[in-house]
Amino acid sequence: MAGNQNPISAIDMLTSALRSNIIPNQEYLLQGSVIDSSAEVLHNRLRGLCDAAETGPETFHDHEMCFSLKASSPGGTPQQQQSFLLRVRRALDHPEYPWQLRYLGQPELGEKNQPTVLRSCIDIACTPNVVEFLSELGCRIEFEYVLKGYLFRKGRMKVTMSKIFRMGQAKSPDSLEAMTGSYLVELSLLAPSGQDAVADEIKVFAEQLRPLVHLEKIDYRRLQSYS
Repeated sequence: MAGNQNPISAIDMLTSALRSNIIPNQEYLLQGSVIDSSAEVLHNRLRGLCDAAETGPETFHDHEMCFSLKASSPGGTPQQQQSFLLRVRRALDHPEYPWQLRYLGQPELGEKNQPTVLRSCIDIACTPNVVEFLSELGCRIEFEYVLKGYLFRKGRMKVTMSKIFRMGQAKSPDSLEAMTGSYLVELSLLAPSGQDAVADEIKVFAEQLRPLVHLEKIDYRRLQSYS
């Protein structure tokens, strides 16, 4: 190698990888819920259908914070500003694990016959000072909550059953209050851009969970209109 050549930067490598469609940066997603009294039945069904049936699913106990950063185009009014959303998650049951910074793009419902919601998704492992870093950038925390639940895997697919808890006034993970009498169920798959055929794979698996849980494309725009 010639001595005067510049080393390839991390940004160049990341850009090249994204253009080559080798980084899983698209999330295919279906969501639903199951009431607490039926959660055990769904848990057993998932344990039978998913990998590692003998050992059972992974458990998680996470604290998640959602930050927003206002971004406006030149000449735009404050009403035209769009929020750039970032999520920070830490494992309360494994404090030695790295924290996770996640970017989620706007959900795309696509055509009516598209089986799943599609959104951009990038996950980055980071250190605990990421909260301070985001604050210095001007990000504002919008909300936070605690998740407890189970993680199942079926090949490349991931299924989570999560109980969502509201944090008390003390903002302590120990002062928790269940927000609903149900579990949030999410079926997702991360893949590089252009692999839309995996959405059919997700839909086929979701059909196997009926009628215990109905996993569907959620139209977030309709939810916002009700808020």
